[in-house]
Amino acid sequence: MQFSSKEDIDAPAAEVFAMLCEFEGFERSAIRRGIEVERLQDSNCPVVGMAWRALFVLRGKPRDAQITLETYDPPNALRFATVSQGLDGFLELELVPLSPRRTRMAVVLNLKPRTLPGRLLIQSLKLAKANLTKRFKLKVADYAKGLEDRHRRLA
Repeated sequence: MQFSSKEDIDAPAAEVFAMLCEFEGFERSAIRRGIEVERLQDSNCPVVGMAWRALFVLRGKPRDAQITLETYDPPNALRFATVSQGLDGFLELELVPLSPRRTRMAVVLNLKPRTLPGRLLIQSLKLAKANLTKRFKLKVADYAKGLEDRHRRLA
């Protein structure tokens, strides 16, 4: 199952990429939402192979996921792979400079089941695909707006 969205951001690609690589902020945000996050390396520098372990509740069941940074290509792309009970997935963030001050961010989230319970979860998500796609696009748009606002404050 795949979700995708594209948003244009009024900020240079290098600055958008730098904001996307502030992983400590994402960790704090997840913790505020009740997700237990553990960085598996001590490195603060983004490198391929960097990984996190996340413990959270989804649909009433505790889940354990490992997220690994698979692609780190400044200032063009980031790709994260996720392995969880019954599901594999990836999140791709691609930045395309439209001009020196404008960037298009493409976000792709792909989930693939590995087990029967995973297939059941994906099947239930497919039933709500239109609503989930709409919510995904709104979240990406809100995040892109937040990046724009942050760029304006720092500029």
